[in-house]
Amino acid sequence: MSKELRIIEYFSCNEQSKWLNEIQKSDWSAGQYLYELLRDHRLKELCGESTKVLMLADGEQLVSFCTYAEQDDVREPSLTPWVGFVYTFPAFRGNRYMGQLLDYVEELARGEDHRYVYISTGETGLYEKYGYSFWKTMKDVNGEDSRVYRKLV
Repeated sequence: MSKELRIIEYFSCNEQSKWLNEIQKSDWSAGQYLYELLRDHRLKELCGESTKVLMLADGEQLVSFCTYAEQDDVREPSLTPWVGFVYTFPAFRGNRYMGQLLDYVEELARGEDHRYVYISTGETGLYEKYGYSFWKTMKDVNGEDSRVYRKLV
């Protein structure tokens, strides 16, 4: 890993097609769904106009990505903002690189005067190491149970 780690915001970068191709390399079904939403210009329609896609890159290589959005797959308008589509490529796992993106998200949320940041997931034990706490189980857009975590920012 080089020292060139940087955070890039997809919608404000000049190389969207390059980064879209990198996201497409994800081996995760939700990563493929994010790719399709970006390709078809539907992500902001689904998650809110202020949605950001944050990418941690090492030079020209994508390490991790996530979204920072008004809404996610749990639709509760009083709860915002949400971190979604959280992914780290397998070669980079175990190094806590996602923590850099989560720290950035928390700075954004503080700057927008939010009290909490939320994550909807089926995972247990992943987000706790970044300071998130299980809050409650809620239904997602498909009527399935989703574990909702939150962090005071």
